[in-house]
Amino acid sequence: MFAKEIYIRRRSALCGKMGSGLILIPGNMLTPNNYLNNAYYFRQDSSFLYYFGLNTPALVGLIDADSGEVALYGDDFTVEDIIWTGPQPSLREQGAEAGVSNTFPLADLKTHLTKAIVQGRRIHYLPPYRGETKLLLADLLGLKPAALHDHKSVELMMAVAEMREKKGPEEIEELEKSFHIGYAMHTTAMKMCRPGIVEREIAGTIEGISKAFGRGVSFPPIVSQHGETLHNLHSDGVLQNGRLLLCDAGAEGLSYYCSDHTRTYPVSGKFTQKQKDIYNIVLAAHDRVAAMIAPHMPYMDIHNASYRILAEGLISLGLMRGTAEDAVAAGAMTLFMPHGLGHGMGLDVHDCEAIGERSFDFSEIAEQAAKSGTCIQRSTWRIEPGTVMTDEPGIYFIPALIDKCKAEGKYKGIVDYDALDAYRDFGGIRIEDDIIVTETGSRMIGGDKRIPITVDELEAVVGR
Repeated sequence: MFAKEIYIRRRSALCGKMGSGLILIPGNMLTPNNYLNNAYYFRQDSSFLYYFGLNTPALVGLIDADSGEVALYGDDFTVEDIIWTGPQPSLREQGAEAGVSNTFPLADLKTHLTKAIVQGRRIHYLPPYRGETKLLLADLLGLKPAALHDHKSVELMMAVAEMREKKGPEEIEELEKSFHIGYAMHTTAMKMCRPGIVEREIAGTIEGISKAFGRGVSFPPIVSQHGETLHNLHSDGVLQNGRLLLCDAGAEGLSYYCSDHTRTYPVSGKFTQKQKDIYNIVLAAHDRVAAMIAPHMPYMDIHNASYRILAEGLISLGLMRGTAEDAVAAGAMTLFMPHGLGHGMGLDVHDCEAIGERSFDFSEIAEQAAKSGTCIQRSTWRIEPGTVMTDEPGIYFIPALIDKCKAEGKYKGIVDYDALDAYRDFGGIRIEDDIIVTETGSRMIGGDKRIPITVDELEAVVGR
């Protein structure tokens, strides 16, 4: 946890943004793996962590935006619990750590909320993403689980995203710590990369590093010779000479702030000329983005700039024709990079995505989303000082997508489908780092220390 004053300031600022109503912020509960006493590793809700900092299951925070009063609801551990867990701090003691003096049993919360609803007060809550939280909210608010989406607070969504996106100095420090765990993970993966190794051996080893020095991985590691499959979690392949290995992995530090990096390198330890050509195109886009990011830029300007660099490179290799501008305007680059250039980073590896982005249709509130300009809707995202985002261009040769676009007659005169035949078994390349936007420009998380990234740097490390 940070100092309690930080959480007090955050809650006060949230009250100021919301103005009125009760703000309900539930923490996560333990989730059984295969029976009640064998739970998955506990991961606290990130917004609850942001405003209360407590890492105990089954707590709920309630903030009164009108009066500024804050309460914490939960239950103290019983003797039967302590037999299994050992002595635990009381709810009152935990509240004191977070700067909350009002603590109540969880059973009291429904009574308090029912009274507020009868009085006509608005109850603000974020879109729930876990089944247990949906059931809790439905019970507390007297709603069917299916109706929760209709009553979520758009105002709270925007306010929380605006606050969480702009990282304070204490948050940047934690992101830097997570970078160093990620550095160890990726350089270890590089050194293990050699023919005959099973992808799973690398994935398991780097996950162990994340647990040894932090809370664990920030997402399931992607360690695959099929880099053209964007989220390939099947690490059953045996590394083979001539193939490329894509490793996309990150860690959650002890404070849950994340890292997220990707490197792609040859199993043999040496790039072929063909691999080197594609790799250097992706690296040029990565470096161009890193150099151009500055405060107040629209995210889509940065995204399209990376597309233009990739297009120029593919044109130079004869895989595309015409100009880079024409390729981007026609949408042809989605054939080679069918994902966004980057995403927000912080307490989540896709920061605030539980609040928006893929989990929410912003067409309903397009005007509000554009005004907010946060990472929860990338099409209207504006990069501001304190924003942390990934820089992850890629080029992927996906046979099914190539065949589909060719059959539909897409990008005629721009994409040379005949030339692409020689790349059907190439795989994919992605390069990713985390960037903090400053008042005057931007810098990489990690400072002068960076994970090996150039062809020469990678060849000096891989398989050694």
